[in-house]
Amino acid sequence: MRILIIEDDKRTSDYVIKGFSEAGHLAEAIEDGRDALVHALHTQYDVLVVDRMLPGLDGLSLVRTLRASGNHTPAIFLTSVGGVDDRVDGFEAGGDDYLLKPFAFSELLARVQALGRRPAVQAEKTILRVADLELDLARRTARRDNQKIELQPREFTLLEVLMRNEGRVVTRTMLLEKVWDFHFDPKTSVVETHISRLRAKIDRPFPIALLHTVRNTGYSIHAPV
Repeated sequence: MRILIIEDDKRTSDYVIKGFSEAGHLAEAIEDGRDALVHALHTQYDVLVVDRMLPGLDGLSLVRTLRASGNHTPAIFLTSVGGVDDRVDGFEAGGDDYLLKPFAFSELLARVQALGRRPAVQAEKTILRVADLELDLARRTARRDNQKIELQPREFTLLEVLMRNEGRVVTRTMLLEKVWDFHFDPKTSVVETHISRLRAKIDRPFPIALLHTVRNTGYSIHAPV
């Protein structure tokens, strides 16, 4: 396994790295929380061993930020902060396990290896693409042909529903439920009006239309065949 130890006490990190290496694992250490966050976001690790008290960014914030970004690398807190509320905070931040200092390395190794055996959690897709149209769900931005498209909140949600169903017909009733939370027909042209506004932004400035009306049924978004 590849393990990242996020620990500002060099004696502890050296001891842990030595133990993991002897057990046949590849381990490295970073002492600053912000630096560790960048590494964890851009490098594939099997397990993170995280101290709570860190310079730059504390361990709770680090793990919380990772989870918010869609990174689900298993994380075990290795810390001297050990009250019941502290442990609860660790799990609520997204930690998978919690071990108090002082600790026995054999227990840490067993816990880390158990986390490494867990099946990987598939991160939810945060960027949707249809042809050259891109919708970034995390940043709430839309682009086509690398040109930014300004969308109102309802237009963004409407486009998200359509793009999540790429190539499938989404009926007017489905859109009323998913975009407006209507479970009845309001007898208005709200769907048609928003579709027209959306089409003016994502299709009309470009040579190829992606949003299509399916007569008497609904709408579909897809690249031309």
